[in-house]
Amino acid sequence: MAEDQDYDSLVQNLKDAGCAEEMIDRFMEEWNKDDRKEQIQVLSGHRKILLDMMHTKQRQIDCLDYLMYQLRKR
Repeated sequence: MAEDQDYDSLVQNLKDAGCAEEMIDRFMEEWNKDDRKEQIQVLSGHRKILLDMMHTKQRQIDCLDYLMYQLRKR
């Protein structure tokens, strides 16, 4: 029973982190094989994607801030 909760908790954590079903399936395959190196690689890949998205959004916010600055300056 506790093992089921751990599994469910892990899957929920991956969903909360924005992982797609395919990535969750891949991660869980590696989990079942106890391949920690591959698990970390899967998570690192997703982390890089999220970080790239965050940087893109930050650049977009910077562009809006600049436009608002220019409008207020006039």
